Amino acid sequence: MEDLFTLGSLISLVTLAVLEIVLGIDNVIFVSIILGRIPQEKRLRARRIWMIGGILVRTALLLSLGWLLKNGETTLFTVLGYPFNLHNCIMFAGGLFLLYKSVKEVHAKLEGGEEHAKPADANKAFGALVVQILLVDMVFSFDSIVTAIGLAKHVEIMIAAVVIAMMVMFFFANGISSFIEKHPALKMLALSFLILVGFMLFFEGLEPIHHSTIPKGYAYFAMAFSFGVELLNMKARKRVVKLNK
Repeated sequence: MEDLFTLGSLISLVTLAVLEIVLGIDNVIFVSIILGRIPQEKRLRARRIWMIGGILVRTALLLSLGWLLKNGETTLFTVLGYPFNLHNCIMFAGGLFLLYKSVKEVHAKLEGGEEHAKPADANKAFGALVVQILLVDMVFSFDSIVTAIGLAKHVEIMIAAVVIAMMVMFFFANGISSFIEKHPALKMLALSFLILVGFMLFFEGLEPIHHSTIPKGYAYFAMAFSFGVELLNMKARKRVVKLNK
């Protein structure tokens, strides 16, 4: 127990919490886009469900640490001689789901097919969107849990880091959602980023076949660069508008 209150444990907690937030960027972007489709008065409730659900799922995975380490790499089935484990299946299914949802959002944005739920269907629509948020969060939680396992020695530190990360993402999700909704170009960039992430997850799920991975740093750098360029464009457009007045 004394090991939890050492400088090394504190450094592990801070480092892991920061990494959990960084790894959760794509999760927050997806959640922010979905929140944009939920009525303003229900967004806080959706964020709370997401935060609590995320903490519970990650805590359950961490408490099942022994089982995860034992079975995460255990072959579940073989296809044409290629062995697939639990990690492969989660990444493959999660990647396909993220690709489907992101492409669907892009289509709705371009074709103007975004539907607004009728009052009678409001609760059903809200429930469906919250389920989507939780499903994607479960996929991303697996990745973050694997990171936690590799960086921290104590489950208590891992759980504390997860709670801190989810709370930080909870407070920023609504602001990011509002910002994205005000700037359509940024929303399209975010959706493009999610398509890229979805493909990376799908590709990782097929790792037994190609035996390689795509470093996430490439995706994060591409997104940061594109985001920076768009911010410069927004500043330039504002300057042109001011000069024309």
